Amino acid sequence: MLNLALNFNICIFLTNYYKFYNSIFFFLLSNPKIKQMKNLLKLTNLTLLFFVGFSTLSCSDDDDDYVSPTGPLNIVETALNTSDLSNLVAALSVADGNLLDVLSGGEYTVLAPNNFAFETFLTDNGFASLSDVPTDVLSNILLNHVITGTVNSAALVDAGYGYTSTNATNMDGDNLSLYFDTSNGVVFNGDSSVISADIEASNGIVHVVDEVIVLPTVVTFAASNPAFATLVAALTREDHTTDFLSILSTTTEPAPFTVFAPTNDAFGSLLSELGLNALGDIPLSTLEATLATHVVVEANVRSTDLVNGMPITTIGSPLTVSLTAGAQLVDTNNRISNIIAVDVQAYNGVIHVIDKVLLPTL
Repeated sequence: MLNLALNFNICIFLTNYYKFYNSIFFFLLSNPKIKQMKNLLKLTNLTLLFFVGFSTLSCSDDDDDYVSPTGPLNIVETALNTSDLSNLVAALSVADGNLLDVLSGGEYTVLAPNNFAFETFLTDNGFASLSDVPTDVLSNILLNHVITGTVNSAALVDAGYGYTSTNATNMDGDNLSLYFDTSNGVVFNGDSSVISADIEASNGIVHVVDEVIVLPTVVTFAASNPAFATLVAALTREDHTTDFLSILSTTTEPAPFTVFAPTNDAFGSLLSELGLNALGDIPLSTLEATLATHVVVEANVRSTDLVNGMPITTIGSPLTVSLTAGAQLVDTNNRISNIIAVDVQAYNGVIHVIDKVLLPTL
C-alpha cells in the first residue's frame, strides 16, 4: 500500500507538471519568433507525454486491491445528486422508518416523484408543507413508490400491463398492489407516468414519475384497469340511489371491503343472457342489488382465507365458496363464477377478479 500511495502521488505530480508544460508548449508554438523551435518542442512534448502516461498506467496497475473512491451511487445518493428530486429527499428524511438508511442498502426499484409532483400532492391534500403530513402516513405513501428488486422499463413494457406489490401496507400489514399499464407510456395506478426511466444505482434502479402515487383504494384499481370499464360504468350510472364510488373510496367504516369484480366480458355475457343491449336497460333495483352482491364490508378477505363451503355475507345476497373445481363463487341461483385473479390489495380492501356476474336472489 505504501508503494501504491507513493506511485499515486508521483502520478499526480507528473500529470500536473505535464499540464503546466503543455500550456507553455502551446504558447511557444503560437509565437512566430520561435517557429524554428517547433520540431524540438514537439519531440520533447511527445517524450514527456509518453513518460507521464507510462507512469500513470504503472500506478493504476500496481495494486489489484485498490478501489476507486468514486463508485456507482446508491439510490439515496442518486436522489441527492438530482436537483429535481430534492423534495423526495426531504420527505424521506422526515418520514418514519429511517427510509434514507433503508434505501441506501438492499435492492429496490424506486418510482421517484419529482419536485412538482410533491408540490401538487401537498396542494391537493391541503398541506402547507411536508411537515404538515403525519410522518407515519408519509412513510407509507413513500413506501408505495418502492418495489423490492430491480424492475427496468423494458420488463414493464414486455409485460404490457399487470400488478406488482410495493412496500406500503394496509392496516393488517398486507403489501399493497400497484397496477401498471404501458399502452401509452408507463403509467402506475392510472395517474402517475414515468418521465425519466432506468436511472441505474448500485442497489437498484430509479424511475422518475410526475405524480405522487397515493395509497390506492379499491376504486383506484377499478378505475385504472380497462378490464373493469363496464363495472365502473355500472357503479356510476346516473340514476343510482346509492353512491357506490364514495362508499368504496372510504378508508373508515364500513371499510375494509372485499370486492368480487366482474370483467367487461362477464358483463357482456350477462347482457346477452338477459337479452338486453346495454347497462342502461337493466332495471335500477336489479342493478343495485347485483352490485351489492359483489361487495363484502368490514372484511379484507384474501385468497388464503377462502375455505371450501365457506359462506360469504355480502351487502346483497349471500355467496358460497367452492374449491372443488378451482376457486369459484356460487350465488343463491346456483350460478357459478370462476375467480380468475386474486389479491389485488388496496389500502381499504381487496379485489378478486371473476368471470361471471353473480345475481341476487331472483
